[in-house]
Amino acid sequence: MRQSARIARQALEGMARGAFGSRMRRHCASRPREDENQMEALIYHFKIVYEGFRVPAGEVYQAIESPRGEVGYYVVSDGSAKPYRVHIHGPSFGNLQATPRMIEGTPLADVIASLGSMDFVLGDVDR
Repeated sequence: MRQSARIARQALEGMARGAFGSRMRRHCASRPREDENQMEALIYHFKIVYEGFRVPAGEVYQAIESPRGEVGYYVVSDGSAKPYRVHIHGPSFGNLQATPRMIEGTPLADVIASLGSMDFVLGDVDR
């Protein structure tokens, strides 16, 4: 805990002072105070929420690390605001594949402990 607190403190000290924002205002939701004073900010916010934003046509796969393992997102876009196809590859399905090897030759009473140690989510496997 102490080390985590020191890392967080280091990160905060290393951050630049002042407000953070994007230069591409049309892709960012506006701040509530701006909505009260600037009509354009309110319009952009409404368009982002209602229409979404358009991404170039094509496909991409991106993997990120999660507490249970690697999660992969595969997205296909046809250039519209809604994705043509989205597939999420959760880590639990891959982790569950180790079960037969893991419980081979063990007593039946130990199978439950082995499954519990894997920490998989069946809803994630079902995807």
